[in-house]
Amino acid sequence: MASVLPAYPKARRIRFRFDQHDSNDKYFVDGDMVFSHFVAGLSGGFPPGEESFIRSVRRVAERVTDPVLKKRVTGFVGQEAMHGQEHRRLNEKLVEMGYPIAWYDSPTQLERMLGLEARLPAEVHVAMTAAAEHFTAVLAERVLSSDEIQSIPAEPEFWQLLNWHALEELEHKSVAFDVFRAIGGSERMRIGVMLAMYSLTLPLTYGSLAYALATDPVARRQPVRVAREAYQLFTGPIFRGLMGELAKYLRPGFHPDDIDTTALLARWQQELFGDEGVLNDHLK
Repeated sequence: MASVLPAYPKARRIRFRFDQHDSNDKYFVDGDMVFSHFVAGLSGGFPPGEESFIRSVRRVAERVTDPVLKKRVTGFVGQEAMHGQEHRRLNEKLVEMGYPIAWYDSPTQLERMLGLEARLPAEVHVAMTAAAEHFTAVLAERVLSSDEIQSIPAEPEFWQLLNWHALEELEHKSVAFDVFRAIGGSERMRIGVMLAMYSLTLPLTYGSLAYALATDPVARRQPVRVAREAYQLFTGPIFRGLMGELAKYLRPGFHPDDIDTTALLARWQQELFGDEGVLNDHLK
């Protein structure tokens, strides 16, 4: 099977068909309230997060002189912009279904984010993007490599969006990292920024999920079910061993390409966009 791995991250113009899902069918991941809220929360945070990633590399674009890295940055920006566009469309559907995620992408939140970015040195902003890209790459590898995760029943169009997003996260996983190095970012800053983000991972995850579930009248009436499903989520294939995988970034001298995902990429590029790719009819 030939690999279709592009020389640079390639922005695929794509459109998913979220309107096919019945808005009354709220718990789209195997009828699981907690897992569904978790995925909805992830999706809610993607558009503003990815736009911040784009702004971070654009802030330092003139300091990147290597022509190959410049082309990779262009691909990275194109992919992240498309991710934001399609997740924003999905999020409109999720809000219609009753998920409390609109605040992630509100004008107030954008104003706060822009204010924070303005106070950050450009190198720190890129370091935050590089660290966040490691988070998404680790999750992407888990999603694409785990038969257990892929076999979880879910709304097919939502699931394919996640597979496409995961594929492209692996395609550009080292771009922001290499930009950080190219502009003279230090190991001390790289590790320090990741350490701060790493320490907040579980508190922010638990807190945002608890908030979402507290707004759900069905969840409030079924605390035993919520507790059972939360236990299954946090001991299941998404979170099992996750913190150890994330911690690899803290190792001095680490590079994202130390984690070899070449074969996984080739497999999923063929699966999604090869000659008989399942998403070819979604491309524009």
